Formats: sequence, structure tokens, C-alpha cells
Amino acid sequence: MRQSFIMRNPSILIFLACLATFTLVVTLMSEAFGVDMISTSFVKTLGKTLCLCLVALAMDLVWGYCGILSLGHFAFFGLGGYMIGMWLMYARTELIVAGSLANAAIPPTDAEVVSAIGNQIFGVVGSSDFPLIWTFASSLPAQLALVVIVPGLLALVFGWLAFRSRVAGVYLSILTQAMTLALSLYLFQNESGLRGNNGLSGLQNLPGVTASQAVVSIWFLWASALALAIGYIVSAWVVSGKFGSVVRGIRDDEARVRFLGYSVEGYKLFIFTFTAIIAAIAGALYYPQAGIINPGEVAPIASIYLAVWVAIGGRGRLYGAVIGAAMVSLVSTWFTSGQVPSIPLGVYTVDWVDWWLVLLGASFVLVTLFAPKGIGGLFDLIAGRLAPDRHGADYGPDKGSLQQEEGRG
Repeated sequence: MRQSFIMRNPSILIFLACLATFTLVVTLMSEAFGVDMISTSFVKTLGKTLCLCLVALAMDLVWGYCGILSLGHFAFFGLGGYMIGMWLMYARTELIVAGSLANAAIPPTDAEVVSAIGNQIFGVVGSSDFPLIWTFASSLPAQLALVVIVPGLLALVFGWLAFRSRVAGVYLSILTQAMTLALSLYLFQNESGLRGNNGLSGLQNLPGVTASQAVVSIWFLWASALALAIGYIVSAWVVSGKFGSVVRGIRDDEARVRFLGYSVEGYKLFIFTFTAIIAAIAGALYYPQAGIINPGEVAPIASIYLAVWVAIGGRGRLYGAVIGAAMVSLVSTWFTSGQVPSIPLGVYTVDWVDWWLVLLGASFVLVTLFAPKGIGGLFDLIAGRLAPDRHGADYGPDKGSLQQEEGRG
């Protein structure tokens, strides 16, 4: 009997079991449903960490499996946050405005309500008119669709232009970083229609929901865990079988794959767009938990951090990307929270809030030099998954090709 895809990949079951156990434990220990051992703020931190794991998963697909070092995937993450943030801010402001105008002597017209909402949202940048991009802000289904459409379309257009020109390697990385920088600088302008440097705030308040933040934080934790589980399964399916073999072939030797007749540009464009959509969904779940989004979140440095997470976790391993993102995110939260005691050295005191980024950079360098497989490589050692010593001549020219002794079996 033919086994299902998940049964043929036991690592997926292990990952899903660990994720389910983690989610259940946090839920039972939370303020909302359990014994109040984990604060609401830390539940939000854990929920945001799951979202970062999801965007790291996307980065591993595009870099670790396809060989495209994109330094712009956090831009898609931010765009997803902006799309859902527009609805959250509009709907919450609409409730506030409706409440304040409810006792007016003369009932306000729809135009007056919209004008009041616009004044509340855009007054900070000296305007009260809704920009064109806010056309569907009052519709949750429309904004949810835009979470996928806007980043996906941007990735599709950018990828098509770049890949059809056969831009690759470091030049493609520079282009993706330039795209991110251009988007960030555009969002900083008040004319962007997204409140410029002020960004979108108050996103943690779900419109019409009377539940406490403790309960809402658990809801988002569940949603983030579910998204990560689905993302992991779909990503594992994408990189399996013939399609996955072609993608890895593009990473290892693009010219050879093209010579064999495969549409290299088509495969790369699919992976690039698909991972952009995953990153956008992660962002749409992240920023309601963070409560605010501004153009600084889309800055190129964020995408560089993302590459560092994947490298530390072990690129080319889906679970490695998740481990790297989770570890760096939680350790970063700990070091930057001020809870780590400073180290007095007489003439100088090491303050970890300032030195954390130096420590992260040093970790990246050390992993690159001495542990290129990252943390995921340790799991290979533990599981005994390293390639066995083999004898006989290679059937193919590449290192690791099938050996004669294996071919006889």
C-alpha cells in the first residue's frame, strides 16, 4: 500500500508533534486559560517568534534550496503587515468615531463619518483624505486578499524582470536589497498614504472583540502555530519529488539544469513568488501581535538578519531555519530586555543591549567558518544521517554521486 506523503517523511510528524506540544504547554501556562505562569506579553513574544519561524522557512526555500540569496524577503513580510494593518486601523477608528458621533443632535451622514475617520487616521500627517490604496480598507476579506496579492504581485514582477535577464549571484542579492531600500524610503514619505514614519499603530486591538488581551494573544498564538504547521508541510511537499530535485539542481549547477531542458527561470520565479506570499502571511500574523508597524520594519537590515537566522539554523534544512529563527529571536529578546546583567571591566562596562548585535554577527561568522551546516547539522550527527563511507568509483562527476558498489545492489 502506498504511504501518504507525511508518513514517508517522518521528520514532518516530529516537527508537528513538537509544535503541537509547545502550543499546548504555552496555552495551559498562560494567563487566559491556565495557571498564569506565562505573562501575556511573553505569550505575544512566542507568537511573534512562530511568525518569524515561518518567514525563515520561506527564506530557506528561496536560499537554502533554490540558491537565491534574497535580501528583500522582509519587505514582503512588512507588506503583509501593512495590508492587514490598514483594516485593523480603519475598523477600530470607525468604531471610535461612531461612538463619539452617536449622541450628536443631528445624525452624521456617511460622508461625514468617513471624513472623521480620515481625520483621525491621517491627521498626524496633516491630511484627512483617504489615499487610493485605502480603497478596500473597510473590507476584511478584501484586505486579506491583498495580503497575498500585493506582495505576490511585487515578487512576480520583480522576479520576472530579474530572472529573464538572468541576473544571479551577488548581483541578484544587491537588486533585492535595492528593492527593499526603495520600498522603505517610499514608505517613510507622508505621501505614501501609510502615515509615513508614524506607521500604523493600535493593531493589537481587534475591532468588535471584547475579549481581553490575554485571550487574544492565545488566539494569535494558535493562528501562528497553525500557519507554521501548514507552511512547513507545504514547503516540505514543494521540495520533495521531481520538482524539489530540479530546484536543488538549480542551486548546485544552474547551467546544467538549463542544458537538460528545464525552464530554470520558471522554477526560480515560482519559488521566489511562493516564498514572498509565505513571508507576507507571516507578517500579517506578526504585526497585530506587535501592535505597530512602521517603515523601519522594512529596512534592508531586517532581511540581512533573516539570512543570518537561516545560516545559523542550517540552510537547506526546513527544521534548521525554524530552529535558527526561534533561537535568535528568543535570545535577542532576552539580551535586549535589560535582564542580562552587565559585565564591569573596570574602564568599560559591557552592556548586552548594545553588544547583542556584535555577538550575533560573531555567531554568524563562526557558523560560516566552522559549522556551515548550522545547528541543523548537529541533528544530522545525532540521527546518524551523515553519508556513510562508500567505496568504488563514482558513477557521476560530482562529489557524492552514486557509487559502483551501491549500483550493484
